[in-house]
Amino acid sequence: MSARLAVLVAELRDELVAVRRDIHAHPELGRTEVRTTALVADRLRAAGLTPHLLPGSGLVCDIGPGPATSGRKRIALRADLDALPVQETSGVPWASTVKGVTHACGHDVHVAAVLGAGLALAQVADELRTGVRLVFQPAEEVQPGGALDVVAAGGLDGVAEIYAFHCDPKVDVGHVGTRIGPITSASDEVTVTVSGPGGHTSRPHLTGDVVFALGQVITQVPAILGRRLDPRSGVNLTWGAVQAGSAHNAIPATGTVRGTLRCLEVRAWEKASEVFHAAVEQVVAPLGVTVDVRHHRGVPPVENAEHATGILEAAARDVLGAGSVLLTEQSLGGEDFAWYLTKVPGAMARLGTRTPGGHTYDIHQGDLRVDERAIEVGALLLARIAVLAG
Repeated sequence: MSARLAVLVAELRDELVAVRRDIHAHPELGRTEVRTTALVADRLRAAGLTPHLLPGSGLVCDIGPGPATSGRKRIALRADLDALPVQETSGVPWASTVKGVTHACGHDVHVAAVLGAGLALAQVADELRTGVRLVFQPAEEVQPGGALDVVAAGGLDGVAEIYAFHCDPKVDVGHVGTRIGPITSASDEVTVTVSGPGGHTSRPHLTGDVVFALGQVITQVPAILGRRLDPRSGVNLTWGAVQAGSAHNAIPATGTVRGTLRCLEVRAWEKASEVFHAAVEQVVAPLGVTVDVRHHRGVPPVENAEHATGILEAAARDVLGAGSVLLTEQSLGGEDFAWYLTKVPGAMARLGTRTPGGHTYDIHQGDLRVDERAIEVGALLLARIAVLAG
């Protein structure tokens, strides 16, 4: 089966690259991925499959025997469809044609690879021991994530395990990074708004000094979290934007600071909201201001199951070679694939997209380039995972 899948995926190589370039040139933001959904659906229908469109955007598509025939639940392979609000600067001929939007996270590669795995598996469907569900989800970049949309629409019904990968431009093509347990971080958005009557900077004692209060929140609250939560949980509060005032000699009536709160460990994540709110309120309490605290829960950490990680690694060694599997570090980035893993076991790997000896790029940057050989690698790896997991 492994050799047969390698031949089938190789035959699709040029088409999958063309699909990826088409998607890259026409990126769509979260929950607007109508064109991308239609492109994938049309190709699946051309292969004799029956994709099921999800509300708004995204789709799922089943291949091989269903539970009634096999007596076993399906294995799911997931791709994310959306792009980022980032201006592309890569200079490639297939660069984004949409101003201010590009696939700077590699989701176009994910889509092409899952599509390729599905098309190859469809040609050996009679030999599959259990069914496979392709999941093309919207809005991974929009917290708390389109994975919840898929779950709400029944996209995981009848699924026993789910697998995915994420492009990693720090890893050479032909290699994958894996890790048992948490591989990403919880990632939340936080906003603190401080208000007061405003006043003249010569008389701060007669008003609530909003700017001073914001300064205390910015410097003290991260330190308090580091003392109130287990330091092994990797709690990280980083501010990204501050707005307050417009004149050098006027104390403004309001000011806001916004940032991200990340946790490597799910139990700390569950407790962090309570500690964060209390810390902000206690810091500003003596300063004569009022405070509004908003904690927008994002995603929990992706926690790879040991059994599923073993299957993923076995598939990689089978199709890529014994030295293809690398131990990857846990990232502070968030990934809504985590929501699926709260429902069923599974695993996510990091797929190498760097040309050996070439430049190391970073995701979420407009100059991102990927070695497109990663598309065939990803498609073959996912197809082999589905067979082994089944």
